[in-house]
Amino acid sequence: MIKRREWIIILAALLIASGLAFLRPAAASPGGGPFHFGFKKSVGGNLPSIKEEGFQGVLQQHGAIFLGDTTQRELYLTFDNGYENGYTPGILDVLKAKGVPAIFFVTGHYVKDKPELVKRMVAEGHLIGNHSWSHPDMSVISSGQISTELEKVKTAVADLTGQKEMTFLRPPRGIFTDRVLAVSKEQGYTSVFWSVAYRDWEPSAQRGWKYAFDNVMAQLHPGAVILLHSVSKDNADALGRIIDAAREKGYTFKPLNELASKTY
Repeated sequence: MIKRREWIIILAALLIASGLAFLRPAAASPGGGPFHFGFKKSVGGNLPSIKEEGFQGVLQQHGAIFLGDTTQRELYLTFDNGYENGYTPGILDVLKAKGVPAIFFVTGHYVKDKPELVKRMVAEGHLIGNHSWSHPDMSVISSGQISTELEKVKTAVADLTGQKEMTFLRPPRGIFTDRVLAVSKEQGYTSVFWSVAYRDWEPSAQRGWKYAFDNVMAQLHPGAVILLHSVSKDNADALGRIIDAAREKGYTFKPLNELASKTY
């Protein structure tokens, strides 16, 4: 016969196990990920594609952004700002001089470390997007932790700049699941991926402004969502030239909140 003390021990163990299970992220359903965002790049003016990546339906189900309206020569400029490497002031100078809107996806570290730059982004008419507080792989943390990561950034930016609304999210590292997109959507976010990108995030592997310019221009297409990392000197040096060359090709730069039509 099991004694009362043994029952208490067993019950406590069950309660602890249940609590740990609650803290673990829900298991991804078949076809639900985790996914590392990738795409077939645009070449020779052809549109990029995610049809072979296995997550097209997941993005579409949750209204995530990959492409805008591919019948319009419109471009959406986005920057990931995980930390500052000295180039964002120059990037903002170029955007102001050229009259180009952008969205900057910031982390908690960036907000705490560079508050004046965040305030400048908002003051000059740019959008601030959520890149999470601590840049975790959100596919392996609980839904509650995802909500906390997003809310901390939103609150910090609101307190700093007065920007109360934050509706765009870029999942850290481009890693996501069906659950991550669903939880983010419940929090009022549209997840934003990209259709133009290159390997630009390594400060020690910069190759000059022309390398950045050539990579971006070779991929331009109607409705493009361009991802650039602000830690790249190449990007900062090439940005003005990219804007001018894109405009010469008939493209217009628009803010992400004016992207009215999504293409998958």
